[in-house]
Amino acid sequence: MDDVFDRREERPRPRNVIGGPLMPCSVAPLTGFFRDGCCNTGPGDVGLHVVCAEMTEEFLAFSRSVGNDLSTPLPAYGFAGLKPGDRWCLCAARWEEARRAGVAPLVLLEATHEAALQVTTREHLMAHAIDAA
Repeated sequence: MDDVFDRREERPRPRNVIGGPLMPCSVAPLTGFFRDGCCNTGPGDVGLHVVCAEMTEEFLAFSRSVGNDLSTPLPAYGFAGLKPGDRWCLCAARWEEARRAGVAPLVLLEATHEAALQVTTREHLMAHAIDAA
């Protein structure tokens, strides 16, 4: 069996935007659409939560200003709120919106799902990379 396939389900393993296996983004806080620490995606992920980004005060303020407050804790949902330095799987469209506004947070390329390329370019992501490609 080829190592590109997940042995449990016989499906291709998720790939990152630089062509390698998708690495974890964060387990503290626990992120990802599936809350598995990775920016995986699937049919139910209409927001495409695939960009592994490191939060900044500037980005968190921007996100709050456009209607998505990621800083305020929501204990009922087990969400402690994000702070600068936290890594989080962002919606690709929100990251691209922030990039166009000049406030895009840095991106961990190895943990950013290749599906992000449906919304933004590899070059834009690489220009905001934490890790070297």
